[in-house]
Amino acid sequence: MFLRYNNRRKDGKDHRYYSIVENRRLRNGKSIQKTLLYLGEINDSQKAEWTKSIDAIHGREVKQIALFPSDREPPVGISNGIKLDMSRLELLRPRQWGACWLSCHLWEMLGLNEFWKKRLTASREGTEWYNVLLTLVCYRLISPGSEWRLHRYWYDHSAMADLLDEDFGLVQKDKLYRCHDLLLQWKNDLFTHLRKRWEELFNAKYEVLLYDLTSTYFESDPPFDDKRKFGYSRDKRFDCVQVVIALVVTPEGFPIAYEILPGNTLDKTTLRDMLNTITERYGEAERIWIMDRGCRVPL
Repeated sequence: MFLRYNNRRKDGKDHRYYSIVENRRLRNGKSIQKTLLYLGEINDSQKAEWTKSIDAIHGREVKQIALFPSDREPPVGISNGIKLDMSRLELLRPRQWGACWLSCHLWEMLGLNEFWKKRLTASREGTEWYNVLLTLVCYRLISPGSEWRLHRYWYDHSAMADLLDEDFGLVQKDKLYRCHDLLLQWKNDLFTHLRKRWEELFNAKYEVLLYDLTSTYFESDPPFDDKRKFGYSRDKRFDCVQVVIALVVTPEGFPIAYEILPGNTLDKTTLRDMLNTITERYGEAERIWIMDRGCRVPL
């Protein structure tokens, strides 16, 4: 474990951002760095304190760290005093197993193992993209959060490595983000597959559909030649570019369609295209659509 820094030039000034990282050895003999804690910009005294703490944890300077030193009793009047001897602490690596196993079982019940195994093959470098995706999906189901949190914390505290027979190299940050890019081309095929499985497993119906929109913003500097645009911000961040997300679900909560739209898209202009999408995918029917009045537009 050690301190690592990255330099970045911002507003004409050089900035140095620190993180605590550790080297993780992989099965092929190589090693990668896992980020344990992002510290941001710190001054020299803070850097010295962090360095001292890291050295103490590894026993490079101090062999014992205690709330009260192990060679004396807590002061009189302290009833909840604890003596700590770091040299006698033992890490047993507790991790979550049951939820991970159940998530993998649900994945198979939905037939997603057969669907994705023939579409997500291993890369030339040996990356098992199927296992990366399965880990991402289980993580979203069990403990939703960012890819950063999955890399830094959740994977080591779960049983996914044991269930998939993988090492920490599976959840390198760049792999987690790159995996999403591989999925987009199969979007329509995935919804077709899920529709069939939901009908078989849950007798899902599509006569009543719920439709709504939201937005998510980016703290980055425009202009961009993509969908990130300034628009009406539901997060009250009118200073940031954003994209609009349109979603259609059944009353049971099954998502059957979504679209990512430019950030300056008006709600009422999205409905016609979404109706056409649902008609093409599920056929014509006398459906009931439920939405707020901001989406309403004469058809």
